[in-house]
Amino acid sequence: MKKIIYSKYDKKAIASLPVVAFGGRIITVLSPGETDRAVDFLLSHDILGVDTETRPSFTKGHQYTVSLLQVATHDTCFLFRLKHTGITPAILRLLEDTTVPKIGLSWHDDIHSLSRRATFKPGYFIELQKAVGEIGIQDLSLQKLYANLFGQKINKREQLSNWERSILTEKQKLYAATDAWACIMLYEELLRLERTGDYELIEVCDEEATGV
Repeated sequence: MKKIIYSKYDKKAIASLPVVAFGGRIITVLSPGETDRAVDFLLSHDILGVDTETRPSFTKGHQYTVSLLQVATHDTCFLFRLKHTGITPAILRLLEDTTVPKIGLSWHDDIHSLSRRATFKPGYFIELQKAVGEIGIQDLSLQKLYANLFGQKINKREQLSNWERSILTEKQKLYAATDAWACIMLYEELLRLERTGDYELIEVCDEEATGV
């Protein structure tokens, strides 16, 4: 039986879905010296998921610099606290690497945010929004995409929390790791669907709901 996916997913349907979260190791990187080993580990893998977090500003015209860079494998996620580490040579090596695909969502915005901290030439990054568009999905948010392809909900409650706090909460860490890891899951599922053709795309108009 083919997987049913939708060109647009009804946001109201997400609330009733089971919650999914990253189940692997989460390692917080707090000092510049720790970044070398973390990057060596990450670049020894064949695919990575990437994301960033920035402290939200509720003052018009004011924007904080990016607070966190999270990079995940299938079972381990490193949280680089950039306020403490800065953009080290190791992190630059990661960002400029051209050998390991790094999957992100709206990654152009993340690159822009990171470039405010340091100048670098982006390496091998794959944009999920472009990848899903190639099979006819129009949604751009991670939560909608995951719900559409897996029937599970990514909790977004920590999105607007303070990412500059001295110690991140466990909920913040899990949120950040889940977002990076989910990028891998989505991309690999897209590759599978494209390879097998094992899906049916239902076209949904703006005024329609998926009803799932």
